[in-house]
Parts: sequence; C-alpha cells; structure tokens
Amino acid sequence: MGTKIRIGIAGYGNLGRGVEAAVAQNADMELVGVFSRRDPASVKPLNPAVQVRSLAAIGEFQNDIDVLILCGGSKNDLPEQGPALAAMFNTVDSFDTHAKIPEYFQAVNQAAEPNGNTALISVGWDPGLFSINRLFGEAVLPQGATYTFWGKGLSQGHSDAIRRVPGVKGAVQYTIPVPDAVERVRSGELPILSTREKHTRDCYVVLEADADAATVKQAIVTMPDYFADYDTTVSFITEDELKRDHSAMPHGGFVIRSGTTGAGTAQVVEYSLKLDSNPEFTSSVLVAYARAAFRLNQQGSIGAKTVFDVAPGLLSPKTAADLRKALL
Repeated sequence: MGTKIRIGIAGYGNLGRGVEAAVAQNADMELVGVFSRRDPASVKPLNPAVQVRSLAAIGEFQNDIDVLILCGGSKNDLPEQGPALAAMFNTVDSFDTHAKIPEYFQAVNQAAEPNGNTALISVGWDPGLFSINRLFGEAVLPQGATYTFWGKGLSQGHSDAIRRVPGVKGAVQYTIPVPDAVERVRSGELPILSTREKHTRDCYVVLEADADAATVKQAIVTMPDYFADYDTTVSFITEDELKRDHSAMPHGGFVIRSGTTGAGTAQVVEYSLKLDSNPEFTSSVLVAYARAAFRLNQQGSIGAKTVFDVAPGLLSPKTAADLRKALL
C-alpha cells in the first residue's frame, strides 16, 4: 500500500471520538491529530498517543492533513466552520439541517473551489446513505412515492438543539415512527402522510436550577425546523435519571420506495438501519467518504460535493479490479 491518507479531526465530542475509532479500523489511513476549541490539555483521546491541538492553530497544519473531518454541530458550529475550514483543507462534514442544505452547499463551495479543495457536505446516514436510497428508489420506480422513517432512536442534532435552549442543563430527544403509518406504507397503499402523522418526538430535559419549566417547554415545542411540525412530548427529569436511562445513543430507520411498474405491478423497496451507536456509525460513514474526498481531489474534482456526486467505488480501499472480482 502507498502512503496513508492523513486525517485530522475538528471537534472532539461523540462524533470526533467515533471518527478516531473508525480511522483505527482503516489500514490506509492515519490520524494526524485532534483539533479542539477546548483547552487541548483537557481533551483525552481514546488513544493517549494522539496529539490534541487548539482549533485556532489549525491553519498551520495545511501541509500535514489530506482530509479534515468536521465533527461540530449543525445548528451553530458547521455554518461557520464548514466554509472557513473548506478554504484551507479537503473536508467532510455531517451537516444535517435538511432545509438549509442548499445555502450551506453554496457557502462551502465558494470557499473550497477557489482554493482547490474538495468538500463533501451532509455525509452520514441521513442525510447521506438514506439520501442515496431515496434517489435509487425514485430513479428505478418513477411512478410511486418515497417514505423515510427515523427511529426509534436518539437524535444528536435535535438533542443538541434542545440543550441550547436557555434554562436547559441537559437533554435528549428520541424520534419515534408511528407504527400504523409504517405498516400502511409497507403494504403498498401509497398513503399521503403529513410530517405529524409519520413521527412523534419525545424530549427528556434537565432544567437549570432557576429555569421555568413552562417557558422551556414552549421554546422547545415551537422551535422551527426541529419540533414545530411534530407532536412533541417534553418530560422533565433529574440529572441522575438522564445519566442512568439516556446515555446510550441507539438509532436507525428505513427508507421505503413504493411504486408500480409496467402494467401496474406493485413493487416495494426498503433499506433499513439498526444502530447501537448513532455517532459511531455516522463517524464510520464520514471516514469512508474522507477516502473519497481525497481521491476526488487527486483527480482534480474540487468544490463542494454531496453523496450524490461520489461513485461508490471511491469509498472502498479496494481497487476497481478487486471490487469487480469480489463484489459485482
């Protein structure tokens, strides 16, 4: 094998830890270091040998990193960090505010392209792998409808959004598919379902000592892009209950394309995920796409890209000939 792809991690929360673990499973990659806004001395990587440095100093490492994986949150971190870091590095991120992806793409593209960098945005399982399966379903079954269900699982982005509400000390949010809606779709019925009919959202919140529960609840259930369009339950719990009952991060879901072919024959395609750890799986997807970002950049394909622009073979460490022989 030739030289290894040199990976940097920007941000070291659940996602950053997952990326560190995933890079260790890929023989063609090596981790250059972790870059954090926190005091580097306070950050403890899984492997004590990994270097931790200040994110403010990352510009000094442009010649040492082939791909920088951005592990910040979509609500506040990535809108600023994505374009700023894509101006300096090839990047991969998991920006997941669906409604704002087009404007985020433009901002990142304007930073990456003039500097000859390749930036893969909105990589993960949704957006990401689920997006690809929605595209496959529409392309193969043009007459039909696509349905995406998430959960039951803990949503990192939604939990992060609640934690930023004033008065919230800690919180998690679970997305839960409505069983009746799922069965109607699997049966090939092609129902028209509103956002509210497909999922419910359960929030578990630890309040700050002086916070007003009614004010916090109102701020959560009316939050645009996150909770306003859903039946949302808010339960207030203690910090001990949060740690004891809500520290795992399971998730999953399914994409279903239901349609008809030729003489009106019913066809249903389903892709599903069952994840014990949402951040570790998302991190594993980011790392596979980091390989693709590196290869695209070497081919001269620069600017912002999404999973729709990446050929599947670029994700694999195997050669095209090996893939044809083993997997085709």
